[in-house]
Amino acid sequence: MLGGLRAAWRVVSPVLSTVSGFGWAVLGFSLVFLIVGLEFGWREFLVIACVGLAAEVIAIGFAVGRSAYAVRLDLASERVVVGERAVGRITVSNTSARTLLPARIELPVGASLAGFPLPRLAPGQEHDDLFGIPTTRRQVITVGPVRSVRGDPLGLMRRELRWTDAVDLYVHPRTVRLEGSASGFIKDLEGLASRDLSNNDVSFHALREYVPGDDRRYIHWKTTARTGTLMVRQFEETRRSHLALALSTNTADYASDDEFELAVSACGSLGIQALMEERDVTVMVQGATLHSETGRRLLDDLSAIEEEEKRETIVQLSKVAGQTVPDASVAVLLFGGPVTPTQLQAASVHLPLGVRVVGVSCQPGTEPMRRQIGDMTLLTIGDIGQLPAALRRVNN
Repeated sequence: MLGGLRAAWRVVSPVLSTVSGFGWAVLGFSLVFLIVGLEFGWREFLVIACVGLAAEVIAIGFAVGRSAYAVRLDLASERVVVGERAVGRITVSNTSARTLLPARIELPVGASLAGFPLPRLAPGQEHDDLFGIPTTRRQVITVGPVRSVRGDPLGLMRRELRWTDAVDLYVHPRTVRLEGSASGFIKDLEGLASRDLSNNDVSFHALREYVPGDDRRYIHWKTTARTGTLMVRQFEETRRSHLALALSTNTADYASDDEFELAVSACGSLGIQALMEERDVTVMVQGATLHSETGRRLLDDLSAIEEEEKRETIVQLSKVAGQTVPDASVAVLLFGGPVTPTQLQAASVHLPLGVRVVGVSCQPGTEPMRRQIGDMTLLTIGDIGQLPAALRRVNN
């Protein structure tokens, strides 16, 4: 019994779903007017009921019909920079042997909905529609899925069919190229010897007595012959540049959305430059570490981050950065105008000794500045185009 009801519901459900909320309301009122008109003999009510029921029957004719489409959704590029034009195309073709009646194509674009009229299509005929997507702000926009809609002009019936999957459009932050001495601060510690001793590196430190397990390739035979004791070379580990970027996403660290967007752009510029130079990069925000294997993945993640009210301030973020990347050679903290010098001093304390600390305060419209707060070099920029010159000041 239950199995039969389920099977019947599977058949009836798609049919019932084509009736819109307005259609159900019209149908309900029409039935009420019909019953009242028959009960009391009120012709006016009977006329209204007949008109409503007739409209429902006519609406069915608009909703029925074959929909044998082949639909393709194409974006000219799935990744654009803020302000660039994003263009896409919908191609619909009739794959049946019969002419298909006009319909409507709907395309969700983020929170908006775009509609395109689809004309009558002969067998094998194609129809193209081009569309543009505004990219005035950094974000990830879900485009699609494409669906065809059949229905009547009154909106009593609405039949939807989905034809494609959704596609993500990444609107990347604006970045600038850091060339010459502007990127030099990333390289400053490359190849410098640390105080950590190693048994195999390129920076020779001293000789010591051989112990079981040492690599015999590093035995110093001349000293061994002179002393009569096996002696091996010991090295100092050399430091490879590792850039740690800590971008605050706490709304309390920014006076406006523009400050946050500038900080995201600066973070992307620094990360991309380091990756181009084949440096190690770690990018962190409160509660997450972004993908930084490639520039594309980093910019994709930066496209999706948003400001949020968080308990973790720039101080806690700096502490997490010090624990997550203890071998960093350069740490850059990125934030907005409300962050105070006291907070920056507290933040720099949580980073390991020997790490070069740079703070980037993003305040649109201000003149670039450089000053020292304890061990931290603080840069203030008012536009992403000022970042290369500001970094050159760090090296000077």
